Amino acid sequence: MSITEADMERARTAWGEALIVVSKAFDADGLDAARTAAGEMLDAAYGYNLGPVLFKPTLASGAQTFRPTRDGALSYYVGHCDAYPLDIGFGTRGWRTVTSDTAGHFAEGAVALWMGHVTMTDRDGTIIRVDKSFGYRKDADGVLRIVLHHSSLPYQP
Repeated sequence: MSITEADMERARTAWGEALIVVSKAFDADGLDAARTAAGEMLDAAYGYNLGPVLFKPTLASGAQTFRPTRDGALSYYVGHCDAYPLDIGFGTRGWRTVTSDTAGHFAEGAVALWMGHVTMTDRDGTIIRVDKSFGYRKDADGVLRIVLHHSSLPYQP
């Protein structure tokens, strides 16, 4: 049941591809389509079925910085939620490519940690690079689930 580096890479790739699906759904068919795609992303990639997920998104602040619930994560990705009025819909920003560079990783048994940079490019060619950490846990079916997601903009001295 141990997690390999290749498992973590596949999980990051699937997460990035799902983010692109959310953006393209929003561009093609609007908010409802993006919300559906983001829900599918959360159900496929995250471990909300295992309990709270330690989710600290890049562009969240104040009392709503941390998102341990699926509803909080869904709002972050698509916005337009009265409970999270500052969310702009990170997943609806027109993402077209997502890549990652590993700084380090650790795995023991059914739990693994990864950190590195994730670079996203939008439809206009604008690039954003974030510092990211993912914690993974294999569920009872052997599916790798994100149980920790921390993201921040790089420190600018």
